Amino acid sequence: MSGRPHPDPETGEPGTAGSGTARTAVIGGVRLGRGDRVRLRPSPGADILDLALAGRTAEIVAVEEDFEGRRHVAVALVGDPGRDLGASSQIGHRFFFSAEELEPDGPPAAGGTDRARILVAGIGNLFLADDGFGPEVVTALRGRTLPAGVQVADFGIRGMDLAYRLLEGYGTALLVDAVPRGRAPGTLSVIEAEIPPEEELPGMPEAHAMDPVGVLALARRLAADGGAPLPRVLVVGCEPLVRMRGDEPDVAVGLSEPVRKAVTAAAALVESLVAKLAAGEPVTAEALAGKEVKSP
Repeated sequence: MSGRPHPDPETGEPGTAGSGTARTAVIGGVRLGRGDRVRLRPSPGADILDLALAGRTAEIVAVEEDFEGRRHVAVALVGDPGRDLGASSQIGHRFFFSAEELEPDGPPAAGGTDRARILVAGIGNLFLADDGFGPEVVTALRGRTLPAGVQVADFGIRGMDLAYRLLEGYGTALLVDAVPRGRAPGTLSVIEAEIPPEEELPGMPEAHAMDPVGVLALARRLAADGGAPLPRVLVVGCEPLVRMRGDEPDVAVGLSEPVRKAVTAAAALVESLVAKLAAGEPVTAEALAGKEVKSP
């Protein structure tokens, strides 16, 4: 097969055989794509490792097509922390099944499109006191039921990984972080992120550091070079009490009391925001302006 662009046999949309450009697959009579959840039902003759996953719930991370036009659905197990590493680093955490070996687990993401997908990204350093707020909120969200198409991931200080993840077709990204704004410690704010003008953008972020502005700048440059469109970016920030620069002689594990108390409220706030976004309700910049929540 030539690999030249050809119409998708199921949708009529253009695609490229063997390039992994297939976007959806019909599973149990329902068209599903990235972000949708499925139940694994491997065929009796499947590999023993696949059979061991029978009955598990997974999330579709890609639908890929080989040079013979056959579709393979790549999934990551729900609850597997290794899935946070992203598609480029999911060796051992990414499994392939045919559509016949899967069944839908809940309705498809709103609208059935990539732009309905939402990324919740906890960012920050657990060894720098209140800077670990974002990862702690992600931990609090693990036990909550979120709408289809919402992915929650702890990026810690992996800024470059986050920049590339923002190019994976999400409609909205919620960054959860400690953000000093001069408020009382523990105060939560929702901020519409804005990328500075090109001349003010920082250089390439470090591989093991998290500078949100640098991350967004890199993501925009990658998008301009042919990547997927950037999502809308909202920041759920918490006013820290203890701020560390990172060059102190000792680490400080654990949040200060007001920031620790804000974790539960922040998880509820994120849950409320993703519910509105997934339902297609407007979450406007005007409505977010000055929005603050005091922790208990």
